[in-house]
Amino acid sequence: MDTQIRTRISAYAIATEGDRLLLARLSDASPVFTPGLWHLPGGGIDPGEQPVEALARELMEETGLELTDACLLDARTYVAQRNGVSWSLTALFYAAALEGGVPTMIEIDGSTEAVAWIPLTDLQDDSVLSPAAVDALRMLDRAKATLATTG
Repeated sequence: MDTQIRTRISAYAIATEGDRLLLARLSDASPVFTPGLWHLPGGGIDPGEQPVEALARELMEETGLELTDACLLDARTYVAQRNGVSWSLTALFYAAALEGGVPTMIEIDGSTEAVAWIPLTDLQDDSVLSPAAVDALRMLDRAKATLATTG
C-alpha cells in the first residue's frame, strides 16, 4: 500500500477568557490529528485565502465567535499519519481576540465535535491535547501579552 503524502498550512487561534482556553474537540472527520483530542480552533488555509481570513472563517464555523484581532505569534511544523495519509502540517499560531459569547459549532459534520472554554487547570494531561494545543499552552503568556499591547 502506497502512503499518500500531503502538505497543509493551517491558522490556529490561541484565545483566552480569564483562566480558560478556547478549544475544539476533534471528530472522526479530523484529517490530521487523532479524534477525541482537544485542539485549537482554526484550520486549513484555502488556496488564495489570507491566513487571518482563514482563521476568522474557521473560528466562525467551529465556534460561532467573531475574530476581532489577531497577531501572529509563531509557526510550527508537525508530521502525522492518519487514514493512510502522511501529513506535513505547518501551523500558524495567532494570539486571537474574539467577540464575547458562548461558543457554538456552526459547521455540522466537520472536524470538530465540541467546542468549549476549558479551564487551564484541566489541561495538565498532554494526552488529551493535540500536539498543536500542547505547543499553544507554552505560548499562552506571550499570547496574552501580545493582545494586551495591541488592544
